Amino acid sequence: MPRPEHPATGADHASFPPASGPTESPWLGILGRSAAGGAATAVLLAAVALLAASPAAGLSVLFGAALVMVFFGVSLLIGHFTGRTNPSGALGLFAVTYAIKVVGFAAVLFLFGTPDWLDRTWFFWGALATVLVWQVAEVLAFSRLRTPLYGDAPGATAGSPAPPRPEGP
Repeated sequence: MPRPEHPATGADHASFPPASGPTESPWLGILGRSAAGGAATAVLLAAVALLAASPAAGLSVLFGAALVMVFFGVSLLIGHFTGRTNPSGALGLFAVTYAIKVVGFAAVLFLFGTPDWLDRTWFFWGALATVLVWQVAEVLAFSRLRTPLYGDAPGATAGSPAPPRPEGP
């Protein structure tokens, strides 16, 4: 049976840790994690290509990885700059920039052609490995974001009472 000094109203709210707020600008953090994973994969695979094939194979891996990282990095940078001013419009801008990037990268590759030193097989494996690692890192980083579902009052924490509302007419 509860005693007056220990009422049965639940846990003591003073012992709860403070609630953390939403992630302010997640895009650069996601970009950093994804780029670190992609770069580590590219360097490791380039070393394998260098030892197994040739210096051109190692450069081909790095070139393929760099193209992938620039391609995906542009979207996260746009999300960073757009998300601050228009968070709801970021998804639409992602779609538009994706189309522009696909056409732009295809045009660059078509206009410049394939360099003589490029090893197509190692270029493909470097790009593919970087895409896979980048996407896994990006999904993991997105899954750890703290996004509020409801518009709590500023300064409110879990377990604290809501501030009083002004009485109107």
